[in-house]
Amino acid sequence: MRGFVEGLIERPQTVAEQVANVLREAIASGSLKAGTALRQDDLAERFGFSRMPIRDALRQLEAEGIVSIHPTKGAHVARMDSAEITEIYAVRELLECEALRLSVPVLSSDKLDEAGQALDQIDAERNVGRWGALNRTFHLALYDACGNRRLLGLIEAHHNAADRYVRILLSNFDYRNRSQAEHRDLLAACRQRDGNKAVGILSQHLREGSETLVNAIEGGGMSRKS
Repeated sequence: MRGFVEGLIERPQTVAEQVANVLREAIASGSLKAGTALRQDDLAERFGFSRMPIRDALRQLEAEGIVSIHPTKGAHVARMDSAEITEIYAVRELLECEALRLSVPVLSSDKLDEAGQALDQIDAERNVGRWGALNRTFHLALYDACGNRRLLGLIEAHHNAADRYVRILLSNFDYRNRSQAEHRDLLAACRQRDGNKAVGILSQHLREGSETLVNAIEGGGMSRKS
């Protein structure tokens, strides 16, 4: 009964979660630049809420690596950092490869189709603001059957932290076609129930994405964005 109810009813978002979603989107899209101060009083006035949910939203974004909070200087949009990218993608590789390994043998046709539809939407979508969400939909569909909700929650949190980096990968480099080809190879391996091949493709995909971003930052290729 619990699984049936959870499948029909989504948990309502708290005010803090709603604020975090708006701020996350603004940061990922570049509307809020790296280094921008996020003052609780200003945000509370803009959103029309008290400071408490604003504070909770900022703490949530801090946990995702999107916001930095200093004891005396307050909160600001985190700057892009090659060490952060390396950390996020290393954790993603550990978590997602394990989730995929567990999921592939029991992954439903519906979830495989959902992943394929997400790839088709990425190909057709011209709004860069949608690419991060579609990329997340693709990956999470493939991990859905892993049987570990806590693991999936950790994966989603790290996808949120990586969102702006994913958008930069897909929009600022000649990377989207390559990424999509790797995604389709991954999906094909999952359809064939070849778990070892799928995990190998995923691992290489994440490592190469991380290396591309780090090389761009260290080479000055993202100075406009940071």
